Amino acid sequence: MPQRDLFHTAVVEALQHDGWTITHDPLELAFGDRKVFADLGAERPIGAERGEEKIAVEVKSFIGKSDIHELELAVGQYNLYQAILKHTEPNRLLFLAVPNFAYEGVFSEPIGQLMLEAEQLLLIVFNDQEGRIVKWIR
Repeated sequence: MPQRDLFHTAVVEALQHDGWTITHDPLELAFGDRKVFADLGAERPIGAERGEEKIAVEVKSFIGKSDIHELELAVGQYNLYQAILKHTEPNRLLFLAVPNFAYEGVFSEPIGQLMLEAEQLLLIVFNDQEGRIVKWIR
């Protein structure tokens, strides 16, 4: 099992506060003989006729020595999980959950904006102190 991120509990609380039900903690993603684990799987109803919205969430703290290194690791992991989900659960959207200070930091810089656009990253920006979602970026 993977080690939980520093802000794992804060993201769980934020999603639940936003109306999501945590269905997997962690969410296993398997392809061939390999398995990886996204931090969370969650669902919420989107209307009687439309069923449920499903997401996978990878939590990243961005508290390492280098924001760029953290960005490199996060984007690589996001791309791997995204490729697997396209084959196994194409209706489940993958989000990268990042603390507000990372969004206002590296993600607001040109290199962060480039990654958001080029890699089509979906973000959940959360307040790590309050355990609340600040912004969804689709």
